Amino acid sequence: MTVAPDTREVVGPAGAPLIAFVHGSRLTKTSWRAITDRLSDRYRCVCVDLPGHGALADRPFTIDAAADVVDAAIDAEGADRAVVVGLSLGGYVAMAVAARAPERVRGLVLAGATAEPSGPAAGAFRLFAWVLGAAPQRPFDAVSAWFFRRRYGPEIAEPIVAAGNWAKGGAAAVRTLPRSRFRDRLLAYGGPILVINGDLDLVFRLGERSFLQGVPNVSRRTLRWTTHLSPLDRPDEFAAAVRRFVERLEG
Repeated sequence: MTVAPDTREVVGPAGAPLIAFVHGSRLTKTSWRAITDRLSDRYRCVCVDLPGHGALADRPFTIDAAADVVDAAIDAEGADRAVVVGLSLGGYVAMAVAARAPERVRGLVLAGATAEPSGPAAGAFRLFAWVLGAAPQRPFDAVSAWFFRRRYGPEIAEPIVAAGNWAKGGAAAVRTLPRSRFRDRLLAYGGPILVINGDLDLVFRLGERSFLQGVPNVSRRTLRWTTHLSPLDRPDEFAAAVRRFVERLEG
């Protein structure tokens, strides 16, 4: 699979260790800029748009199609392996990438993705997808832009707002998640995993223990006074945690 250049953002030194970033539902590759700005001094950072979002808004979302996008972006950098970082929806995509080709993923960073969507939490995932899909687009876009600008500074908010709000694509993507079991994908991967959750992200923080039970090579970091959007809420702490994780892998 080929990925057009406008479906990804790449920063950092050519040939440096590669980190691939996968965004959450209704966001795009631009949501990672605050993190890649903090890591691109040493690492090659590639951020992708998922199907149904941004430059790939016209492509239907499936987990396999989304994993193909990540794999293609890694291939485009000429890399054999990458650390893959995913937020929320992107975390589940990252698990799929790691499970089907463990040798390509040096390490996995999961944020807001430690609940099994096909289990007891399936109803919550379906409800969230319904809300995203049912909301009138223009008012929802306006509220979303207001939220990001109100909560975050221009460094974070403006790239997100400029890239658009892809609620319909996000809804379609989230609806697919309860069809798969993702804990099994983590077990199939078996490599190093860093889990980052916000202490205020109750669904995923409280589900963390059972979701990760029996999964090897896991380290955990909980960020204080942090919501589901941990890379946006705490970019310095999030980037520092990723940097330390990658440094240990290089070690």
